[in-house]
Amino acid sequence: MTEQPARETIEREAMEFDVVVVGAGPAGLAAAIRLKQLNPDASVVVVEKGSEVGAHILSGAVIDPSGLDKLLPEWRSEDTPIKTKVEDDRFYFLGESSGIRLPNFLMPPLMGNHGNYIVSLGNVCRWLAGKAEALGVEIYPGFAAAEVLYNEAGAVRGIATGDMGIGKNGEPNAAFTRGMELHAKYTLFAEGARGNLGKQLIAKFGLAEGREPQKFGIGLKELWQVDPSKHKKGLVQHSFGWPLDGSTGGGSFLYHFDDNLVSVGFVVHLNYSNPYLSPFDEFQRFKTHPSVRDTFEGGKRLSYGARAITEGGYQSVPKLTFAGGALIGCDAGLVNVPRIKGSHNAMLSGILAADAAHAALSAGRSHDELSDYEAAWRASPIGKDLFRVRNAKPLWSKFGTLIGIALGGLDMWTNTFGFSLFGTLKHGKADYASLKPAAECERIAYPKPDGKLTFDKLSSVFLSSTNHEEDQPPHLKVKDMALQKSSEHDVFAGPSARYCPAGVYEWVEEAGNPKFVINAQNCVHCKTCDIKDPNQNITWVPPEGSGGPNYSNM
Repeated sequence: MTEQPARETIEREAMEFDVVVVGAGPAGLAAAIRLKQLNPDASVVVVEKGSEVGAHILSGAVIDPSGLDKLLPEWRSEDTPIKTKVEDDRFYFLGESSGIRLPNFLMPPLMGNHGNYIVSLGNVCRWLAGKAEALGVEIYPGFAAAEVLYNEAGAVRGIATGDMGIGKNGEPNAAFTRGMELHAKYTLFAEGARGNLGKQLIAKFGLAEGREPQKFGIGLKELWQVDPSKHKKGLVQHSFGWPLDGSTGGGSFLYHFDDNLVSVGFVVHLNYSNPYLSPFDEFQRFKTHPSVRDTFEGGKRLSYGARAITEGGYQSVPKLTFAGGALIGCDAGLVNVPRIKGSHNAMLSGILAADAAHAALSAGRSHDELSDYEAAWRASPIGKDLFRVRNAKPLWSKFGTLIGIALGGLDMWTNTFGFSLFGTLKHGKADYASLKPAAECERIAYPKPDGKLTFDKLSSVFLSSTNHEEDQPPHLKVKDMALQKSSEHDVFAGPSARYCPAGVYEWVEEAGNPKFVINAQNCVHCKTCDIKDPNQNITWVPPEGSGGPNYSNM
């Protein structure tokens, strides 16, 4: 029998483009559209790891339309999935059995949502993809960018998609297909929060030097169809407080949109300290609050998902450019945390990067640094948006929910008039370093799900339509299993089983010894393990193309 050559020795086919974009989210699609608007002859390709555009997009979402207005000013006159204007904007502080509505006039002006729209961001991206393709952009869904390619000078020269048909043993099977190389004069990375390649680029080029550590939250979301009598189209409701304690940051959202649909979500800041905390179970508990539960009684849960959110803001944005490419969108960390909005900044960053790439291409340049983009973003609407709220997150982290939010609100008010009482505060340590040993913390007893309003993880993952080919190497890499046992298990009581919102990780007894089990097929690609593991011992890498959730209307 003839021995098959090692897959690394099989030459990959290569394609040449002016610009390669990694990720078909708002930032990546905006960049691609802008490039073709500026030069219809430019060759632009977008690779997307989801099975289709929008399959991996998860957001609340109430969108600020400023990014769309800049990219496609005529959009309001077209048939789009952006249909529900915000009509009623409410903020609540919740106690265990009651809630206090905060008067809107006390809120800083930038926190208002009138003029914004409630949408499925996945559907918006599908619509944007149609716009991009009509301009001649090539979009390849189902192909995960697995490797950054460099030229001899060390500049980025494109990406390679992952090999297909690799068995669990790491060897090619009968369906093996070598990945493709996509070469470009410039490559824009728009992978979303904690992008796998973006993380590598930040480390390789030292892009985070002189910046604060990036901060993250985990956002969990369900889509419900509710009783028409309980639907209030255009209602946007945010809350903070219960069920989280005063030292744990986070909050909720309820958005009523389209035909009797309600998006309900919960965000937990990943700098929490108690390893027994479960963001998923806090979310389920939130829905039982008296001010919330009536909305869902008699309704039907349609979908579920979870995703990490960048929360570091202005202080944590890395240098965005390097030889041959740039970071855009959530790969760059451009979410406005108090507003719970990032799609507008994502699109604006895509536009800025596209403008810089177009200028470089027009000048005959390639594989150098798009310095115009790095120089422009802080003075642009992106920088102004993030600068005004730069202290909200560090104040919340330092002083807890009540005092921190009050001080953050005061700071946002004073920033409305161009000054801050606090200057620019630091975040301190990274989220993975915030966990306390389990011996110093109290266990949290969560109620069992009732299957009507509250649910377990596995039935929730089922609604995300998550799928991975079973015969493939695990895409969740543990560097040191001994360390996982001696620290993650023995010191921190196995928080991976709780911070993961999809039941991927569990510690099971085997012959009297704890064994770390990874149910990779459940993974919804939220990246929380990559962020929160206390030893940074778990790394998320892209699975075989098209694997993961298949979100609908999310």
